[in-house]
Amino acid sequence: MSDGLGELRIGELSRRTGVSPELLRAWEQRYKLLHPTRSPGGYRLYSLEDEGRVRRMTTLIGQGLSAAEAASRAAAAAGLPSSSDDLPSSSEGPLVDDLASRLAAALDSFDTEGAQAAFDRLLAALSVELVLTDVVLPYLRDLGARWSAGRASIAQEHFASSLIRGRLLGLARDWGTGAGPSALLACLPGEVHDLGLIAFGVLIARRGWQVTFLGADTPLDTVTSSAQALRPALVVLATVDGQKFQALVREIRAVAEQVAVAVVAPGVDPQDVAAIGARPLPTDILAAARALEQPG
Repeated sequence: MSDGLGELRIGELSRRTGVSPELLRAWEQRYKLLHPTRSPGGYRLYSLEDEGRVRRMTTLIGQGLSAAEAASRAAAAAGLPSSSDDLPSSSEGPLVDDLASRLAAALDSFDTEGAQAAFDRLLAALSVELVLTDVVLPYLRDLGARWSAGRASIAQEHFASSLIRGRLLGLARDWGTGAGPSALLACLPGEVHDLGLIAFGVLIARRGWQVTFLGADTPLDTVTSSAQALRPALVVLATVDGQKFQALVREIRAVAEQVAVAVVAPGVDPQDVAAIGARPLPTDILAAARALEQPG
């Protein structure tokens, strides 16, 4: 509840800002971003100024800044001392390794609460880009390798993929609001692995792209009709199996004759992609996102 002076209990501050109470406490302790007072009953009470700094920090994190830098900028904008010295860069490596290990352990053991908490802490310590490229995607590759070797179960793979998909889609909730060019993203027909493409969409959205995501196993006639309706600057077609591209060369060429197309397909010669009028993109999602900053 809040009183007439605009003082907020942590639950109300969480509801208003969309930041979990646990993460708010972490930001208060680590970055000195919040400066609560105490109620007569001993509860922390946060001001509307605290709320403003939280909102500013979440906006900056959404733009790709690390939590430490976002907190420093939010504090500076409010005329408060910078907190950038509270988290020395030499401590980030061990911290991230520890949190990545906690996330992996929680996902492997079906611990939803622990995995969500580890994900929250990672987002508090790193930019979204680094969380995806240095923690989430390496974990998924390792999980896939363990599954192939019989050291991880289908249940573990499904649980981890489902939880991570939910978190990525949460990060993607505003990816259609960018001020830059528009991109239509789809997995090729028969391709059910869409987490990499979702992560790619999150990264390019933070570079200003407006993103429309069609998801896994998308028929190419659906891609074509959607492109005709939306008129995107670029259609990105993705697969984790280069053979799916080879089987659909004629159909992809037909799409590329109507709209600009980029293709992500491991094991496929970039010249083969270019030969059908499409743009090859790197299979590494960060490199692919950065490639879109350059002329096609």
